[in-house]
Amino acid sequence: MRGAREIIKKELNRVFGDKKLIFSLFILPVALMVGMFFLMGNLSDKMENDVDAHVPSVYIQNAPEGIEGVIEASGFQGDITYLKAGENIDSIKDEILNGSKDLLVSFDEGFMDAIKNYTEGSAIPEVKTYYNPSEEYSSTARTNFVAMVLEPMKQSLLTNRIGNLDNITIFNIDLKIEDSQLVDTQKASGKALGMMLPYFITMLLFAGVMSIAVDAITGEKERGTLASMLVSPVRRVDIVAGKLISISILSSISAIIYAISMVFALPKMMGEMSSEISISLSPVQIIQLIVIMLSLVFLYVSVVSIVSVYAKSMKEANTYVTPMYILVIVAGMITMFSGNNTPDTMMFAIPVYGSALCIQNIMEGELLMSQFLPAIGGTVLLGILITAGIVKAFNSEKVMFNA
Repeated sequence: MRGAREIIKKELNRVFGDKKLIFSLFILPVALMVGMFFLMGNLSDKMENDVDAHVPSVYIQNAPEGIEGVIEASGFQGDITYLKAGENIDSIKDEILNGSKDLLVSFDEGFMDAIKNYTEGSAIPEVKTYYNPSEEYSSTARTNFVAMVLEPMKQSLLTNRIGNLDNITIFNIDLKIEDSQLVDTQKASGKALGMMLPYFITMLLFAGVMSIAVDAITGEKERGTLASMLVSPVRRVDIVAGKLISISILSSISAIIYAISMVFALPKMMGEMSSEISISLSPVQIIQLIVIMLSLVFLYVSVVSIVSVYAKSMKEANTYVTPMYILVIVAGMITMFSGNNTPDTMMFAIPVYGSALCIQNIMEGELLMSQFLPAIGGTVLLGILITAGIVKAFNSEKVMFNA
């Protein structure tokens, strides 16, 4: 294995001795990811603040007596315009549709008289709200007006008709919902993280491997340095071992840097929701998570490496690797929509998907050894089979010299 050690040393020196490689492999992707998360968080905060600060334009048709007082008492903030009886509202609807106006509230004619003179079987008066659900300003204006003005107004008028509303209340359900909620904070936080982390971890691990492995194998084939290595006294199996181990080391370092960056940047993207999430992992769960990540790195390195071995150029290798990257992303995303259904144990043996399920269950504190072992076994077994194919390819002059 001395030859493998020399290969590992050579590969690590090649990367860490080149400032451009260090920047492109470890610094630039992290800067882009952190920048993306911070940008998304800032844009989200800006959008929320913009909606909150916006003064909606509200038009009221057939305004009933006393509506001004109700609106003032409610604290609803808006630019209110009261339309004259019979005034055409088609132009206002068009402006709501194009986003220049926010809300039109139309009361039935004779609204208050219909309420006062109501008898059983009479038509129930209606309030129509015209708004544009695709516009944040309009949708928020409608939600606030209904909650702050119309609902209290309805309760007040109902009280005037019936008297004490408690007389028609048979029973209440959870007056203080927080007192009746039985929440496992650890599991609730883990469930929230379990929707996102499998996707991010599987994706970032592959992204780290993809850029390193293609350059380490196909790149060296293009530059001619791999050919000189193949005609050296070093056994080809040692060359394969050295290449795969060095790529795994570099990819693991890259993944750790990505993970730390994600922990730093993700709360900014999640905003206020991040304060509600808190998670603590036991030593066993931490070890399980590390083993899962290492097995994924091994599989990704073998997959990208065998593609790189058979590719004749880096462009060709990247063309073949990109669809695999998409499959990895999809496998991570599937777990986000798995709901509460527990997959069959053998589903955990499916490479990548099973690992994503395991990460999800670790976050929720529900991973069983009967799920963990098939996931690791399936991932490692596939990695070994592909590695055997890489060794075979390295022993082929036709493959290695692009003959």
